[in-house]
Amino acid sequence: MKADLHIHSTVSDGSDSIEQILSAAKEKNLDAIAITDHDTISHLAQIPADAGIKVISAVEMSAVHYGTNTRAHILGYNIRNLEIITALAEPLLQARNRNSEIQADMLIVAGFQIDKEKLARADGKYLYKQHIMDWLVTSGQAPDMFGDFYQKTFKQGGICDFDIEYIDVFDAIIAIKEAGGLAVLAHPGQQQNFWLVPELVKTGLAGLELNHHTHGTKDKAIVQDLAKQHGLFLTGGSDYHGKYEPQDYGIGDILSDPSGVEAIC
Repeated sequence: MKADLHIHSTVSDGSDSIEQILSAAKEKNLDAIAITDHDTISHLAQIPADAGIKVISAVEMSAVHYGTNTRAHILGYNIRNLEIITALAEPLLQARNRNSEIQADMLIVAGFQIDKEKLARADGKYLYKQHIMDWLVTSGQAPDMFGDFYQKTFKQGGICDFDIEYIDVFDAIIAIKEAGGLAVLAHPGQQQNFWLVPELVKTGLAGLELNHHTHGTKDKAIVQDLAKQHGLFLTGGSDYHGKYEPQDYGIGDILSDPSGVEAIC
């Protein structure tokens, strides 16, 4: 089976709708996909019964190891009890929305022309910084989505360089397990959190994401070694966000390792 197990839609910080994602996946002749929107599973209600492709019930939890402030995103697959995920993640969605609203207000005070009523929002509700940047680029107030303007404004001590407190990584894994799902550490090479794996395994981590656009040869070797040590399966996917991420690949261009397909699909 060909499966892209890491895709984001307009329900979180992706620019493509569920319909567009399904169409692209079928064009690539994929057998299965997982729409892994951040901190929500509400996209599942938008999957048509006649999707024409297997769609895995999935989520990506934005988490952190509190002891070291290390970011660790946890993918959850085959979620059955949706309420457990919603209960843990909804406060994070609300916090992110409040944070982004303040960022938009800061930019307005700084002289940027932003009509907050017309900004795109995740699931029609939640504002992300990607939506703000898209407005600025589309209106000609910023040259591109992720160049110097973004770095100087949302990073590097810029006026919008402040963030929210993420979910505890162990709580994220526990919730995914309690919801009947399988927990996978997303792109550990990107966040350089390999050292967390042994502790996460004790909590119930089931897999590691191997195939990711940020993983080089060294990262993949580390992931494969950790998987062998701890009996974990391996996944992969495009981590597709459309125009909301700097990327030159599309849905289905990066696929899951066979062991992840077998475990999840």
